[in-house]
Amino acid sequence: MSTEDDARSWLAERGVVEVGDGWTDVEERPERRLTANDVAHSRAGEVFTDERLDRADQVRLAFGLLDLLDGYWVTCVIRSVDQGSDGPLPPDLLWEGCRRRLEAERDAEPVTYSLWVDWFEDHGTVATAFAQVLGNDIDRVVTEGSDAQLRRAGRVLACSGPVPWPLKEKVYDTAIRLPALHAPLFKGLLNSYYDVYGDLEPTAALALLVRLRLPADTLHLTELRSVLAAGHRNHYRCPHAWDAANT
Repeated sequence: MSTEDDARSWLAERGVVEVGDGWTDVEERPERRLTANDVAHSRAGEVFTDERLDRADQVRLAFGLLDLLDGYWVTCVIRSVDQGSDGPLPPDLLWEGCRRRLEAERDAEPVTYSLWVDWFEDHGTVATAFAQVLGNDIDRVVTEGSDAQLRRAGRVLACSGPVPWPLKEKVYDTAIRLPALHAPLFKGLLNSYYDVYGDLEPTAALALLVRLRLPADTLHLTELRSVLAAGHRNHYRCPHAWDAANT
């Protein structure tokens, strides 16, 4: 069975089953319809207290719940356990689980959002997280990467705004060698400037920006080029600079 099927069976053992396009708890309130988000909030934490499972199986089941429920809250639980008193989780399983979902054809928003606002914004976890999901193998991805690996690279680049510039500059400089990654790299640069916690070095970022092969009418390309040329590091340090670039 797939991890998603395992998660469905695990929930069914607890009386939580799919009904139409929703869920219900047949033991507690069978008349009430639950959303996937409801199920994630009420049940995801139980995965890591299930004593029938060893830690590795708990991690696999948690990712199965993520696949099944497609909910950001499941990623919050995974991270909370990893960073909490019962952590860390087995790093090979944790990060392979993230990479697999970043490479999948299906939408990976819960994982990319978690990377962005949790792992990358936290100075205690950003170096490890960024290295594990892209930094460690960016050279191989660019030179011989499969479509799946390029999906992962693009998704990580696009949400990498909060990653400190010294950690991502080399990754950006490597990614730019592959035109297929230019669009997500632009998003990464844009978020590095415009995100509240974004980080960049204006001169180096501008040097990368001018090398990108992008349509001339790319949204915010002109503004970003202007503020970087003026030496601005972050939108929120000088918000009027962005407005001035539009005039």
